Amino acid sequence: MKNIRNFCIIAHIDHGKSTLADRLLDSTGSVTDREKQEQLLDNMDLERERGITIKSHAIQMNYIHNGEPYILNLIDTPGHVDFSYEVSRSIAACEGALLVVDAAQSIQAQTISNLYLALENDLEIIPVLNKVDLPSANPEEVTDDIVDLLGCNPEDVIPASAKTGIGITEILTAIIERIPPPKGNPDEPLQALIFDSVYNPFRGVETYFRVLNGEITKGQNIKFMATGKTYFADEVGTLNLKQTPKKVVKTGDVGYLITGIKEAKEVKVGDTITDAKTPTTNMIEGFEDVKPMVFAGIYPVDTEDYEDLRSSMEKLQLNDASLVFQPESSAALGFGFRCGFLGMLHLEIIQERLEREFDMTVITTVPNVSYHAYTIKDKQTPILVNNPSDLPDPSGMDRVEEPFIKASIITKADFVGPVMSLCIEKRGQITNQTYLTPERVELSFDMPLAEIVFDFYDRLKTVSKGYASFDYSPIGMRASHLVKVDVLLNANVVDALSALLHRDNAYDIGKKMCEKLKELIPRQQFDIPIQAAIGAKIIARETVKALRKDVTAKCYGGDISRKRKLLEKQKKGKKRMRQVGNVEIPQEAFMAVLKLND
Repeated sequence: MKNIRNFCIIAHIDHGKSTLADRLLDSTGSVTDREKQEQLLDNMDLERERGITIKSHAIQMNYIHNGEPYILNLIDTPGHVDFSYEVSRSIAACEGALLVVDAAQSIQAQTISNLYLALENDLEIIPVLNKVDLPSANPEEVTDDIVDLLGCNPEDVIPASAKTGIGITEILTAIIERIPPPKGNPDEPLQALIFDSVYNPFRGVETYFRVLNGEITKGQNIKFMATGKTYFADEVGTLNLKQTPKKVVKTGDVGYLITGIKEAKEVKVGDTITDAKTPTTNMIEGFEDVKPMVFAGIYPVDTEDYEDLRSSMEKLQLNDASLVFQPESSAALGFGFRCGFLGMLHLEIIQERLEREFDMTVITTVPNVSYHAYTIKDKQTPILVNNPSDLPDPSGMDRVEEPFIKASIITKADFVGPVMSLCIEKRGQITNQTYLTPERVELSFDMPLAEIVFDFYDRLKTVSKGYASFDYSPIGMRASHLVKVDVLLNANVVDALSALLHRDNAYDIGKKMCEKLKELIPRQQFDIPIQAAIGAKIIARETVKALRKDVTAKCYGGDISRKRKLLEKQKKGKKRMRQVGNVEIPQEAFMAVLKLND
């Protein structure tokens, strides 16, 4: 056990985690030349195209240091704030972390938040200064920033370049010398942490775990503590580039388990595995159900695909533990699911994965967050409102509370003004402003989550010319003055476009929604009024004009009454048509509501 090292790589987006993982695999000889490729651990097409890591990936490397063989278990983690649950589970399975900082970009918001996660779990931090070969790199300055942040010595920071391979040997030496071996008792009952799972269509659910105490053997009867179900361990093994079956996975090691589970719901990431006969009494701390931040409806384009969509979502949920969904129906779109996501990028990725991996074309409704409504009769018990149509009648309502977050934004000093005015426009209140260096400022805001759901991240990047980085954590519910804005097309409410908005913004957003829909809805044979309403009060209106045939073309000369008669006849026909006509809403209209500021 003293020769095992478990570590993960944490960093902000684009600071070079996956490339560093590639170099470590190369230099330990874990990959043959034939298997080599860029971002080797990012095995999803989507990850390669966007250049982001979406899933944590675990892999085992063997390395000989001073003549002694060592086993290194590496868990590569995502950098984006929307996948922070993945990062927290990976950190719980390790004793040490490589903190990668880009020498050209210095410390960013996500670096700090992942660092705090690692420090909470008492991990040994090894700072790595990556991309030192870039012409724009500032190694001395960024080393000072890292020393200030961690309180370490400048000699502890390892300068490296994952692209050219500088400093890789020093990193491997530091992993072996600085990261402690796993603590654990091989003689105690089995206790293992599940940190990931994937669905294999041939073998059922594959569970990835880290053994904390005891050992897990092939053929053993095991029990999952959160669900209380017992299984038979068909196969256990370690995660090299391909899975390697073993007879036993011992204390401190990371491995995979196949039990033939077919139901996605039975495996929960963060759960504890133990022996069915002599179970351990204490579960591993830190297991929590994921709290989704953003909700949106996902509907199949063709209602007959509803069951296919359900099974696709269940398989996807296995691989992505932070997706939550439940069935719902809408008058405009038929049957579908109300899904919870960790953020807008997460929503985009799920939609993309459904289309790619399961061939499902889906319509997504306007994302919103989850609110608590209290009625006058019962001011203590909250009614959970995930969908604007769940909101109780305003006349009997006492108050509505919405979720707030603590946002931390790190930006260059030149952009403090634009960033502040953006946050204040989004109903944020500034709570703190700290200068990390004379050039870099950290701003803290308390903001409503609903305001950052739409286009906040894009606009933050715009006003700061790409320099601001952003991270957030929830701080609970606060009472707010919210109203439900409905969109009416041809006097019919379209429930999929309803939104809960703050009273001060309702008028502006309602007007913008109407204007946007006017551009997108194709013209019909009759006038289509588009209205935004709060209850019975119309706050904005646009009209899509009818396509009209020139009925007066055949009149040449003669009395005006002849033309008037033809126009009146046409008007009656249009009026009747408007009563029976129904308006098809194109899919772009649902998505366009998200980009109101473009």
